[in-house]
Amino acid sequence: MESNYHTLKRVDNQLLVITHLSQLLTYITGFGGLVVPLILWLTQKDKVDGMDEHGKEIVNFQLSLIVYVIICIPLILLLGLGILGLIVLGIFAFIFPIINAIKSSNGEQPTYPLSIRFIR
Repeated sequence: MESNYHTLKRVDNQLLVITHLSQLLTYITGFGGLVVPLILWLTQKDKVDGMDEHGKEIVNFQLSLIVYVIICIPLILLLGLGILGLIVLGIFAFIFPIINAIKSSNGEQPTYPLSIRFIR
């Protein structure tokens, strides 16, 4: 008799919420907003239902933010447009993890605007 243990994933909305909120570590450490969700995603994607989708969305969002920040840096010299871009990115990086943490606690799929699909 074979066991289906390996195909069963547990539902853990709290871990999904923590994964989304861990992006806010960027405001404390400067880099934890990518590292911690990446570790959680890689270690739990086969164990927690929905973690693979949520993790991909988070990593894509964080990598997209890095690309946009790199683009904004030279734009600072062009009439300060880069500063405006950095402010908008800072607001997005703070608000959307909270919105998606709430969504994931309700069992909904996360949506991050302006995300480039690095990982599918």
